Amino acid sequence: MIASREHESTRIEAFSDAMFAFAATLLVVSLEVPRDFSDLLTNLHGFIPFALSFAALYFIWVAHTNIFRRYALGDPYTIILNGILLFTVLFYVYPLKFMATAIVANFTGNAGVVIQADQLGTLFIVYGLGWTLVFFLIALLYRHAYKSRNQLNIDALSAYDAQTHSRHYLTFAAVGVLSIVLAWLGVGVRLGIPGFIYATVGILAAVNGSSRRKAREVLERVGTGEFTIPDNVTTPSSPAPVVTTGIHVVKGNNG
Repeated sequence: MIASREHESTRIEAFSDAMFAFAATLLVVSLEVPRDFSDLLTNLHGFIPFALSFAALYFIWVAHTNIFRRYALGDPYTIILNGILLFTVLFYVYPLKFMATAIVANFTGNAGVVIQADQLGTLFIVYGLGWTLVFFLIALLYRHAYKSRNQLNIDALSAYDAQTHSRHYLTFAAVGVLSIVLAWLGVGVRLGIPGFIYATVGILAAVNGSSRRKAREVLERVGTGEFTIPDNVTTPSSPAPVVTTGIHVVKGNNG
C-alpha cells in the first residue's frame, strides 16, 4: 500500500523513479516486435517469469516510495544510502529474472535457463545478497528518518512508524542472510530449501504487522486523548489496589 504524501516531491524521488523504470525495462522479455507467430509464442513463454520479477520489483519500489512520501529526507547521508540502493536494484534485476525463469522452467519443463546442480548454491547466494542489501538499505533509511525526527519535525506517530518499519524490513534482510547461510553450507540446496525459506517473510511480516498495529492504535488514542487507563491498572499517580485477605487484625486498647 502506498502511503499518502506528507510533503512535496523531491528530485531524489524523481531520479529514483527513473532508475526503477530503467530496471523494469531490463526485465522485459524482448525489446523487438515478434516477426512471426513462433517468435510470439517464444516471448509468451517468458511472460510468467517477467510477471514474477516485475511483482518483486514493484514491491521494492512501493517500499522505497513510501519512505520519501512520509519523510522529507534529503541530506547527504540519505543521498548516499539511496544511491547504493538504486545501484543494488539495477544489479538485482538480473539474478531476479534468472531465478524467476528457473523456477517457472522447473514446473513447466521449458528450458528457459541452463544451470547445473552444483551451481544452484551460488545462484541462491547471489540472489540472497541482492535481496539482503536492498531491504537492509530500506531499513537504514527508515532508521535514519527516526533518528532525524527532530530535524524533520515529525510527530510521535510518524516517529513510531519510522522505527517499526525499520524493524519490519530488517526481518526481510535477516531472511536473506539465513538463505545465504543455508546455501553456503549446502543445506537442502538441491531441494530448493534456501529459496523456500523466503516464504517465512510473509509469516514474519504478519506477526510484526499485528503487534505493530496494536501498539499504534494505543499511541493514536493517547495522542487524541481518547485513551484511558483501565481501572485495574496501577499507575504511579494512583493508589495501590486494596488486597483483601482472610486475616483480620483487631486493634485493642492499650492496658
